Amino acid sequence: MEDIFKNIATYVALALEAISILVVAVGGLEAAYRSLWPLLRGRVTHGMRRAAWLSLARWLLLGLEFMLAADVVRTAISPDWEAIGQLGAIAVIRTFLNFFLERDLEAASLTQESS
Repeated sequence: MEDIFKNIATYVALALEAISILVVAVGGLEAAYRSLWPLLRGRVTHGMRRAAWLSLARWLLLGLEFMLAADVVRTAISPDWEAIGQLGAIAVIRTFLNFFLERDLEAASLTQESS
């Protein structure tokens, strides 16, 4: 029974990681489109670059959340303390990235609303 749980958890973690990669890729493509299309048309403004950055930041936040979820699932099936420690360190780093990116995103959106 334990082996079945570990296999299921491994596939769930892998699926969450795949989703996070897709989310980041979609966000990167959207941000590239938002920043390159106006450049090709010769109509680049600061607002367009900012909108592209804000869009990418939102996608990155979502991708980080999926990656963190995958880490949590992997921690549930980790066989030893070394693996748990490594996953814990990765989770802490991703949580800090998420926190600071979200803070910057909120500050940027507040600045954008007040303009």
